[in-house]
Amino acid sequence: MLLIPAIDLKDGKCVRLKQGDMNDSTTFGEDPAAMARRWLNAGARRLHLVDLNGAFAGKPVNEAAIKAIIKEVGDEIPVQLGGGIRDLDTIERYLDDGLSYVIIGTAAVKNPGFLKDACSAFGGHIIVGLDAKDGKVATDGWSKLSGHEVIDLAQKFEDYGVEGVIYTDIGRDGMLSGINIEATVKLAQALSVPVIASGGLSNLKNIEELCAIEFEGVEGVICGRAIYTGDLDFAEAQKRADQLNGEG
Repeated sequence: MLLIPAIDLKDGKCVRLKQGDMNDSTTFGEDPAAMARRWLNAGARRLHLVDLNGAFAGKPVNEAAIKAIIKEVGDEIPVQLGGGIRDLDTIERYLDDGLSYVIIGTAAVKNPGFLKDACSAFGGHIIVGLDAKDGKVATDGWSKLSGHEVIDLAQKFEDYGVEGVIYTDIGRDGMLSGINIEATVKLAQALSVPVIASGGLSNLKNIEELCAIEFEGVEGVICGRAIYTGDLDFAEAQKRADQLNGEG
């Protein structure tokens, strides 16, 4: 089980939002590169970056901070990024900068042809991010609910050739209320590409619950607010996950 620390970027700083609300943010660090080093030193094997301003603007905004993070971690671990990625040129630029994976969310739902083209042009580097509430996919920084069912869309995108799916229950994100295990398993069972869980991770018990369903195709979990508030000790949690998977 891959525990993936999230670094959410707003105005060049590391923040956390509650349920995607840009007006309800808490700043946890002024130096994104130093934050990346912190998680790397704690044993992270991948980093998850979100350009929050970019997600709302529909174009990259925190590129300087993203480049600083990539420079800091070098090729030690893979880095994935979502937020404001709407065209192939942006993907190419980010991959050239050293990103391992680009996450396409809103644009995948609104313009599936773009996602298809991205998978075709940059095979092996495209992850789709599906944010949902009550099984329906949300777009535009979670401000709009679409009529699409998560599983139907995910299966369609799997056919396009995505590397994996990040599934976020937006009703739980930033609320420390626990991962939506049932919905995550349901999605993983419907796909053959790996699913990364997201939204609501709050404690070690959640990690243990996720490890118990890893065989269903859930390969990782995004760690957000809990590792910043101290509710979850990241290094301890990864160690526990490794023990449960017979690696520790």
